[in-house]
Amino acid sequence: MRVAIVTGASSGIGQSAAVQLAARGHGVVLTYHRNEDGALDTVARIEKDGGTAVALPLDVADTAAFPAFRDAVAAALRDRRDPWGRDTVDVLVNNAGFAEAVPFADMTEDRFDRLYRGLFKGPYFLTQALLPLLADGAAVVNVTSSSALAAEAEPGYSAYAAMKGGLAVATRYLAKELSPRGIRVNAVAPGPTRTRLGDDAFERFPEVIAPLAARTALGRVGEPDDVGLAIAMLAGEEGRWITAQHLEVAGGYGL
Repeated sequence: MRVAIVTGASSGIGQSAAVQLAARGHGVVLTYHRNEDGALDTVARIEKDGGTAVALPLDVADTAAFPAFRDAVAAALRDRRDPWGRDTVDVLVNNAGFAEAVPFADMTEDRFDRLYRGLFKGPYFLTQALLPLLADGAAVVNVTSSSALAAEAEPGYSAYAAMKGGLAVATRYLAKELSPRGIRVNAVAPGPTRTRLGDDAFERFPEVIAPLAARTALGRVGEPDDVGLAIAMLAGEEGRWITAQHLEVAGGYGL
């Protein structure tokens, strides 16, 4: 059985990616930071459909915790006698993160560093920490943002987009460096998607949905499964000849 790690899978895109990968026959190690109930809900959804999953805590901004997390993953692999039977993983989805809009004039170093640790430094060094557990031929999928592409620039997202852009550039270079082991590295860039980012911004400010949908060629905002399906595709057999790509999954936002 193939095994995947999905960070930030207690809701939204990460939850969808975990469920979609499980539906394609992966055992799933999923992580959560504060939302343990959401992570357990993801596990329950996977198990209800006949899959297998385990939830582990992880703060992706805390690089000092990565060796212990790697050990916890290795222990989970050993403890799952059936049907996993593995000591390596085949997929890593770097999804955990957060969104924060701060006008450039109001940006502080503390806020900037928080974005840096959570959105760029964390995924970068987590991938490094997990390299010993990645099987040859594995797939890494980084979740970035359409704000890092040539879509309409939104005021307040200069630091957020810069960190996501940095992860996109790193994706290309890691694809080159890890290619001797057959490891593929790609990124997906969601557009406006109905998730819990921004402290449940869509729930708190539903009036923003219609204008965003009007600026999207396909006429609506994204749903988590729109992105989760793309992640599963890149991680699976359908994506076996795709690497170093930054795929926008945004329904034509800003066209």
